[in-house]
Amino acid sequence: MHTRVARRIVAVWLPRLAVETAARHVPEASLRPFALVTRSGSADRLAGVTLLAAKAGLRAGMNLADARALQPELATRPHDPEAEARALTALTRWAGRFSPWVGREADGLALDLTGSAHLFGGEVAAMERIGLGLARAGLTARLAAAPTRGAAHALARFGPPGASVDDLADLPAALGPLPPAALRLAPETCERLARLGLDRIAQLLEMPRGPLARRMGPELILRLDQALGAVPEPVTPEALPPVFAARLTLPEPIGLLADLAAGLERLLARLCERLEAAERGALTLVLEARRVDGSPERAAIRLARPMRDPAALARLMAPKLDGIEAGFGIDALRLSAPQTGALRAVQAEAAGEAAKGEALADLVSRLGNRLGFEAVTAFRPAASHLPDRSFQIVEARFAPPPEPWHLPAPRPLRLFPPEPVLEPDTARQPTEPPVPARFRWRRMVFSTVAASGPERIAPEWWFDLPVWRTGPRDYWRVVTEEGRMLWLYRALGEPGWWAEGEFG
Repeated sequence: MHTRVARRIVAVWLPRLAVETAARHVPEASLRPFALVTRSGSADRLAGVTLLAAKAGLRAGMNLADARALQPELATRPHDPEAEARALTALTRWAGRFSPWVGREADGLALDLTGSAHLFGGEVAAMERIGLGLARAGLTARLAAAPTRGAAHALARFGPPGASVDDLADLPAALGPLPPAALRLAPETCERLARLGLDRIAQLLEMPRGPLARRMGPELILRLDQALGAVPEPVTPEALPPVFAARLTLPEPIGLLADLAAGLERLLARLCERLEAAERGALTLVLEARRVDGSPERAAIRLARPMRDPAALARLMAPKLDGIEAGFGIDALRLSAPQTGALRAVQAEAAGEAAKGEALADLVSRLGNRLGFEAVTAFRPAASHLPDRSFQIVEARFAPPPEPWHLPAPRPLRLFPPEPVLEPDTARQPTEPPVPARFRWRRMVFSTVAASGPERIAPEWWFDLPVWRTGPRDYWRVVTEEGRMLWLYRALGEPGWWAEGEFG
């Protein structure tokens, strides 16, 4: 006969995760009230406040104007839900050291310590270690333990600090004084219960199940049964994305640039091995250096294409090492690739083309990290026959691989908005085709030596483009005595000539 092992679920509630995560990057947050702000309708409201701000009378949901009137020295930052999600993912990974069964909730975690609590000296000791680790990270946390996930969730958020229930039989008494919201009910369900005067779980437990289900719906019965253990609710771990990182703890503090570069090379070799095993390449690379006083230094680069060549990555990261201040010395290094992309092995016959692509990516990465990636652009063909709409400019790192660019006729190296061409003597627009023998453009006089054309280009009738309302244009390639080759046109619906480009 097998004895059923009682489950032990620990719930971790992180009521200030978003604001406390953001506060790490705001130095003044430790000195004065700090809050995150979100837009709600036509007003800005506080999405979360630090403990210091709460003690000053601020609370989540408060209008920002009212909060500033109450605390003029309030420091704020915009609420970043993605940063909050990343922080919760990191905590989920960290909690895996206590149990392989870690579930993520909207504002906390659930850990199944069944069979693993003894590894940490028992359940109480394990909870103390979890709480201490979160406190060291600057996070406010409340923990509770119970035989069911629903009960642990309720006690962590609405019960006394450190609440713990051992037996299923004790759950009705432990949950009875708590409000129905502790059962993870929808807000509208809680409102309906409040209108009926049902403000404690004990009242729900005393009512007949049938009428309660008909009146409030099946969700309430399900949540009650889950909390009491009548319906199982396992902690299912999420498949977390892999972490590509390598760490190096130094026996002695270093401060020389050469030593920092040597440490980087060792980390790159280990990191690139992991990337190769996963057929991934780095898109961002972050080097974190911990100084002996505990303060961090950081250097980061972005990459135009997924890369995992240690030598190439070392060359790209080298200029960033100059910006790391060693202080009294650096005793630990961590290299990570937070963003990666697929990078499969290349067959030998395709190695030549792959090398060209890597060389281009290397160049774009070098320029982008020096000038900013938004300043490194590439031209790509667009689906239009109009000269000024036949191409698009995109960031080079997002540009697709180069492809053949088929043009209907030779095009100027430089295109610019149409500029008027005038006769030098009368200062009026020439009207006689094919092209003016002498003309003035940009305050200079030119003499025509040769001209080829015309190439007629009609507007796209399905678009109402103001610059093309003068109708079709006849374009000419004009060679001047002064050595310039210009692209001139004459619109059928407008007198005169215009310059729109210059050949190389």
